[in-house]
Amino acid sequence: MKWQGQCASCKAWNTLKEFRIASPAGNKRNPSRGSYAGAAEAVKSLGEVEESRGLRIATGFEEFDRVLGGGLMEGSVVLIAGDPGAGKSTLLLQVAAALSSTYHCLYVSGEESMEQIAERSRRLQLKADDVRLATHTSVEEVRQLVLDDKPDLVIIDSIQVMYAEHVQSAPGSVSQVRESAALLNNLAKQTGTTIIIVGHVTKEGDLAGPKVLEHIIDCFIMIEAPAGSRFRTLRSAKNRFGSVSELGVFAMSDQGMREVRNPSAIFLERGTDPGPGSVVTAIWEGTRPLLVEIQALVDDVQSGYPRRVAVGVDAQRLSMQLAIMHKHCGLTLNDQDVFANVTGGIRVSETATDLATIVAVYSSFRNRPVPRNLVIFGELGLAGEIRPVPNGQERLREAQKHGFTHAVIPTANVARQPIQGISANGAAKLADALERVNALCEI
Repeated sequence: MKWQGQCASCKAWNTLKEFRIASPAGNKRNPSRGSYAGAAEAVKSLGEVEESRGLRIATGFEEFDRVLGGGLMEGSVVLIAGDPGAGKSTLLLQVAAALSSTYHCLYVSGEESMEQIAERSRRLQLKADDVRLATHTSVEEVRQLVLDDKPDLVIIDSIQVMYAEHVQSAPGSVSQVRESAALLNNLAKQTGTTIIIVGHVTKEGDLAGPKVLEHIIDCFIMIEAPAGSRFRTLRSAKNRFGSVSELGVFAMSDQGMREVRNPSAIFLERGTDPGPGSVVTAIWEGTRPLLVEIQALVDDVQSGYPRRVAVGVDAQRLSMQLAIMHKHCGLTLNDQDVFANVTGGIRVSETATDLATIVAVYSSFRNRPVPRNLVIFGELGLAGEIRPVPNGQERLREAQKHGFTHAVIPTANVARQPIQGISANGAAKLADALERVNALCEI
């Protein structure tokens, strides 16, 4: 700021006037932000605070409720993100239609017109006549609409097109996304309204926008859509009201998203003839076991260096498993390319798949198919030992329900009273596990 007596345009003297504009960000009682001043309660000890039992809203989709931790929590803010075409808007419109007969639902779209939303509703054959629609991109207008309409559920599609009027930047920028999310979060806590926000993702597959966006909201769910697959998986990356290890499975159809009540069945869609390098394992997702197929391909090196490619499993862990197999079983694959894949597009992070992965590699290397009625799980230690995994009996029961009759598992997971219909073969070392698999292949 400096003194200036002459106008740079008309060259006139003493015609300039100074105007001071107050910054809205410094106003602690900005109406768009809510009234923060005086909102704090008196200091209490932890034992004096009464337990608050928030109302859970069942969405009508068990797989969605499972990922949410039992349903939508009253006054919470849920962020759903995924690739374009993953089914975010479709799923939320179905949720709004299912709840509209009992709850007051408001769908706010900044990307589509009312006619487009209505057309999608008719195409999906939804009973959504009671869902109220609005097309706003101003957060202040949305706030006033919520205060006037008093809905139980508000869906914002999407946060990247929303803007706060007092922020001097374009919609979708870091400051706009951060401020808009903060305003919506404050609105949900003040009114007790449940708000679901749709978010975009970057080309790397991460949530678009500032990292603080994940800190502001209560629950963050990613919809994963493998290329060329009609199945969609919902996984919670953050949940203040439930577990973050739950997995929900949907199938995209011409009538929208359909729940998959038995995910193990879709992940086990295999050919009629068993082939080498294919092994079924039991993983644990949240509160239930799932059966998935791990495939491996071992081939002669096609270039100067052997490749280690893993899809759905950790590539570094695959390299470690190959080193353990070489150290403790004498099998070297230095002149072989190794590829590992989890079918169905699912990603596995737990260590219970170690033994199944290495058996799949061994099966492909020896060109020897593993029996179709065999399930394998167990963690592999650096000393070549097979370590136990949690919920071993529940995994075996899930395998038995799907027709598996034999299992190779850690010795510590073998129950004293065997499960009827499935024979559990315990192994303490990797060499023992491979020997048991060879014996079962000869049956």
